[in-house]
Amino acid sequence: MTTVAVIGCTHAGTFATTAILQEHPDWDVHVFERNGTVSFLSCGIALWAGDHVSDPKKMFYSSPEKLEEAGAHMHMNTNVTNVDIDKKTVEYEDIATGDASTLQFDKLVVTTGSRPVVPPIPGIKSPHVQQCKNWGDAVRIKERMAGAKSAIVIGAGYIGAELAEQFSLAGIDTTLIDGLDRVLANNFDKPITDQVEAKFREHGVELALGQKVVSFHDNDDNTVTVITESGEYTAQFAILAMGFRPNTDLVRGQVDMLPNGAIKVNKYMQASVPDVYAAGDSATVFYNPTGQQDYIPLATNAVRQGLLVGANIEKPTREYMGTQATSAVQLYDLSLAASGLTEAGAERRGLSVNSTELVEDYRPAFMMSTAPVTSILTWDPETREVKGGQFCSEADISGAANVISMAIQAHFTIDQLANVDFLFQPNFDQPVYYVGAVAMKACAE
Repeated sequence: MTTVAVIGCTHAGTFATTAILQEHPDWDVHVFERNGTVSFLSCGIALWAGDHVSDPKKMFYSSPEKLEEAGAHMHMNTNVTNVDIDKKTVEYEDIATGDASTLQFDKLVVTTGSRPVVPPIPGIKSPHVQQCKNWGDAVRIKERMAGAKSAIVIGAGYIGAELAEQFSLAGIDTTLIDGLDRVLANNFDKPITDQVEAKFREHGVELALGQKVVSFHDNDDNTVTVITESGEYTAQFAILAMGFRPNTDLVRGQVDMLPNGAIKVNKYMQASVPDVYAAGDSATVFYNPTGQQDYIPLATNAVRQGLLVGANIEKPTREYMGTQATSAVQLYDLSLAASGLTEAGAERRGLSVNSTELVEDYRPAFMMSTAPVTSILTWDPETREVKGGQFCSEADISGAANVISMAIQAHFTIDQLANVDFLFQPNFDQPVYYVGAVAMKACAE
């Protein structure tokens, strides 16, 4: 019988375990998870904090019991202390009792995920400062919000922006701090982030952008002061939302990794050592807009990679199609969605792209209501291939990012995208759908 050790069970681990047992119900699959829950949808933390979730139990789409019913041996609240890939052993201990054991495995699946970036800043371990990652963090955030009058969010990516939005809507005086000079700077270009920043200011959020945090100071009145290079901000609590890095110390030095610790995997989710697989936030992804390995921690990537572990764990069978890092977020009454490279993202990677912007209403003026859409298309000036798209509107434009995702994956040129057969119906769009319209504008440039 083949014995499999799966370390970590959020998205990649849950789907890998399920897929392995579907393909090989007679295998001996052991799952190690340091928490008491699996499959937590952390992307819903801000929504729950703002009372937009019907039942927090529904933020878990699986459970240890379900995985056990599927045939897995679940080691919950268990800390893996050592992995020896050469000897094929996993050493682990029960967190509550300290009891230690060793498992001999035939195949190893590393789905240890990521951990929050927590820089060694003086005072960062203050009891008034916390992270936003797992279920325990979510519970603490919800508890802190009750009766709170002020809060600071550090990090203006998706998580930080959503938290700042929900705090402000709850009547909490909110400050949003980021070292970059724009909110969502890694997700959208300036024509869109300008609109988001205007919404934050409209709702009373103080934006402290382009400011690096240098220290934290606890005050006698049960508050914390966040000190940046150019200012000081005081509140009852602060949330760290500064990004994530791979949580792969257990196998460091035993498999090939990127400098940040992401395990390099091939198109079958295999690491550089036989019988070792990795998926999700602990692993690299193949980023189709650049044709290169990259690190992009997204639940969607984790799910697809986890499924591929199950398909390929016996023998290479199904290739990874790569990712465009397609994503979306709702902030106040703005819907934002993107796929592929932004102009700033291309610049960070040393690539040259052209960028075309179009602003027009999403449906005809004769309708009783409509709303403008900002569309930004990035494309290769030499090959004319589509490399990315961004959209922002008070209308729901989320589907446009999926259109761009498929265009990138299929290596569409802007000329092909401009001639796609998109529907027209006045309830939904203009005679020329805004995705096709921005592609047409790009072709004319």
